[in-house]
Amino acid sequence: MRVLAIDPGYERVGIAVLEKQHQKEICIHSECFTTLQETSFNNRLFEIGTHIRDVIKKYSIDALAIEGLFFSKNTKTALQVSEARGVIIFQASDSNIPIFEYTPNQIKVAVTGYGKASKKDMQNMVYKLISLKDKKRKDDEIDAIAIGITFFAIQKTFN
Repeated sequence: MRVLAIDPGYERVGIAVLEKQHQKEICIHSECFTTLQETSFNNRLFEIGTHIRDVIKKYSIDALAIEGLFFSKNTKTALQVSEARGVIIFQASDSNIPIFEYTPNQIKVAVTGYGKASKKDMQNMVYKLISLKDKKRKDDEIDAIAIGITFFAIQKTFN
Protein backbone atom coordinates (compact mmCIF):
# COMPACT_ATOMS: atom_id res chain seq x y z
CA MET A 1 0.00 0.00 0.00
CA ARG A 2 1.46 3.31 -1.14
CA VAL A 3 0.10 6.69 -0.21
CA LEU A 4 0.90 9.99 -1.90
CA ALA A 5 0.87 12.60 0.86
CA ILE A 6 0.58 16.26 -0.11
CA ASP A 7 1.06 19.53 1.75
CA PRO A 8 -0.67 21.72 -0.86
CA GLY A 9 0.45 25.11 -2.12
CA TYR A 10 1.00 26.90 -5.40
CA GLU A 11 4.54 28.13 -4.82
CA ARG A 12 5.72 25.10 -2.83
CA VAL A 13 4.07 21.68 -2.69
CA GLY A 14 5.28 19.18 -0.12
CA ILE A 15 5.20 15.70 -1.63
CA ALA A 16 5.88 12.36 0.06
CA VAL A 17 5.29 8.77 -0.96
CA LEU A 18 5.01 6.44 2.02
CA GLU A 19 4.57 2.70 2.06
CA LYS A 20 3.60 0.34 4.85
CA GLN A 21 6.05 -2.56 5.12
CA HIS A 22 5.88 -5.08 7.96
CA GLN A 23 3.85 -2.78 10.25
CA LYS A 24 6.25 0.12 9.64
CA GLU A 25 5.94 3.20 7.44
CA ILE A 26 8.76 3.75 4.97
CA CYS A 27 9.36 6.98 3.04
CA ILE A 28 9.94 5.95 -0.57
CA HIS A 29 10.21 9.50 -1.93
CA SER A 30 9.89 13.07 -0.70
CA GLU A 31 10.44 16.48 -2.20
CA CYS A 32 9.40 20.10 -2.14
CA PHE A 33 8.12 20.88 -5.63
CA THR A 34 8.40 24.59 -6.42
CA THR A 35 6.99 26.88 -9.08
CA LEU A 36 8.52 30.19 -10.04
CA GLN A 37 6.91 33.42 -8.91
CA GLU A 38 7.30 34.98 -12.35
CA THR A 39 5.31 32.12 -13.93
CA SER A 40 1.63 32.93 -14.44
CA PHE A 41 -0.69 31.41 -11.86
CA ASN A 42 -2.46 29.27 -14.47
CA ASN A 43 0.86 27.85 -15.65
CA ARG A 44 1.89 27.19 -12.05
CA LEU A 45 -1.28 25.13 -11.62
CA PHE A 46 -0.50 23.26 -14.84
CA GLU A 47 3.06 22.51 -13.63
CA ILE A 48 1.74 21.20 -10.31
CA GLY A 49 -0.86 19.01 -12.01
CA THR A 50 1.66 17.60 -14.46
CA HIS A 51 4.16 16.84 -11.71
CA ILE A 52 1.56 15.16 -9.48
CA ARG A 53 0.38 13.04 -12.42
CA ASP A 54 3.97 11.95 -13.04
CA VAL A 55 4.50 11.03 -9.37
CA ILE A 56 1.26 9.02 -9.35
CA LYS A 57 2.41 7.04 -12.40
CA LYS A 58 6.02 6.58 -11.26
CA TYR A 59 5.18 5.28 -7.78
CA SER A 60 1.95 3.33 -8.45
CA ILE A 61 -0.03 5.24 -5.83
CA ASP A 62 -2.94 3.56 -4.00
CA ALA A 63 -4.31 6.56 -2.06
CA LEU A 64 -3.93 10.34 -1.78
CA ALA A 65 -3.68 11.99 1.64
CA ILE A 66 -3.91 15.77 1.55
CA GLU A 67 -4.15 18.51 4.13
CA GLY A 68 -7.54 20.18 4.18
CA LEU A 69 -7.68 23.89 3.56
CA PHE A 70 -7.64 26.09 6.60
CA PHE A 71 -8.79 29.65 6.21
CA SER A 72 -6.13 32.25 6.69
CA LYS A 73 -6.42 35.98 7.03
CA ASN A 74 -5.20 36.34 3.46
CA THR A 75 -8.23 35.35 1.37
CA LYS A 76 -6.37 35.55 -1.95
CA THR A 77 -3.73 33.10 -0.76
CA ALA A 78 -6.38 30.73 0.62
CA LEU A 79 -8.23 30.77 -2.69
CA GLN A 80 -5.08 30.11 -4.69
CA VAL A 81 -4.08 27.22 -2.42
CA SER A 82 -7.59 25.80 -2.82
CA GLU A 83 -7.17 25.95 -6.60
CA ALA A 84 -3.87 24.07 -6.31
CA ARG A 85 -5.61 21.49 -4.10
CA GLY A 86 -8.27 21.13 -6.79
CA VAL A 87 -5.65 20.34 -9.43
CA ILE A 88 -4.02 17.77 -7.15
CA ILE A 89 -7.35 16.16 -6.24
CA PHE A 90 -8.31 16.08 -9.93
CA GLN A 91 -5.14 14.15 -10.80
CA ALA A 92 -5.87 11.57 -8.08
CA SER A 93 -9.52 11.28 -9.14
CA ASP A 94 -8.52 10.95 -12.78
CA SER A 95 -6.36 7.97 -11.76
CA ASN A 96 -9.19 6.42 -9.66
CA ILE A 97 -7.22 6.95 -6.44
CA PRO A 98 -9.22 7.37 -3.21
CA ILE A 99 -8.72 10.75 -1.51
CA PHE A 100 -8.37 11.32 2.23
CA GLU A 101 -8.29 14.82 3.72
CA TYR A 102 -6.97 15.70 7.16
CA THR A 103 -7.13 18.88 9.19
CA PRO A 104 -3.97 20.38 10.68
CA ASN A 105 -5.26 19.35 14.12
CA GLN A 106 -5.76 15.70 13.03
CA ILE A 107 -2.20 15.66 11.66
CA LYS A 108 -0.73 17.07 14.87
CA VAL A 109 -2.61 14.57 17.03
CA ALA A 110 -1.65 11.61 14.81
CA VAL A 111 2.04 12.54 14.78
CA THR A 112 2.63 13.98 18.26
CA GLY A 113 -0.47 13.06 20.27
CA TYR A 114 -1.10 16.76 20.93
CA GLY A 115 -3.34 18.99 18.79
CA LYS A 116 -1.43 22.17 19.60
CA ALA A 117 2.04 20.83 18.83
CA SER A 118 4.55 23.31 17.47
CA LYS A 119 6.21 23.02 14.07
CA LYS A 120 9.42 22.00 15.84
CA ASP A 121 7.59 19.27 17.81
CA MET A 122 6.13 17.97 14.54
CA GLN A 123 9.51 17.88 12.83
CA ASN A 124 11.14 16.09 15.76
CA MET A 125 8.44 13.41 15.82
CA VAL A 126 8.52 12.87 12.05
CA TYR A 127 12.26 12.11 12.30
CA LYS A 128 11.57 9.72 15.19
CA LEU A 129 8.71 7.90 13.43
CA ILE A 130 10.20 7.56 9.94
CA SER A 131 13.73 6.58 9.06
CA LEU A 132 14.87 9.32 6.69
CA LYS A 133 18.14 9.44 4.82
CA ASP A 134 20.56 12.23 5.62
CA LYS A 135 19.07 14.55 2.98
CA LYS A 136 18.05 17.96 4.33
CA ARG A 137 14.31 18.44 3.92
CA LYS A 138 12.24 21.61 3.68
CA ASP A 139 9.30 22.24 6.01
CA ASP A 140 6.76 21.49 3.26
CA GLU A 141 8.37 18.10 2.67
CA ILE A 142 8.32 17.24 6.39
CA ASP A 143 4.67 18.33 6.53
CA ALA A 144 3.85 15.97 3.65
CA ILE A 145 5.56 13.09 5.45
CA ALA A 146 3.49 13.92 8.55
CA ILE A 147 0.33 13.75 6.42
CA GLY A 148 1.39 10.30 5.21
CA ILE A 149 1.96 9.17 8.81
CA THR A 150 -1.54 10.46 9.61
CA PHE A 151 -3.03 8.42 6.78
CA PHE A 152 -1.61 5.18 8.14
CA ALA A 153 -2.57 6.06 11.72
CA ILE A 154 -6.20 6.82 10.82
CA GLN A 155 -7.00 4.60 7.82
CA LYS A 156 -6.68 1.18 9.42
CA THR A 157 -8.48 -0.47 6.49
CA PHE A 158 -5.45 0.29 4.30
CA ASN A 159 -2.92 -1.08 6.77
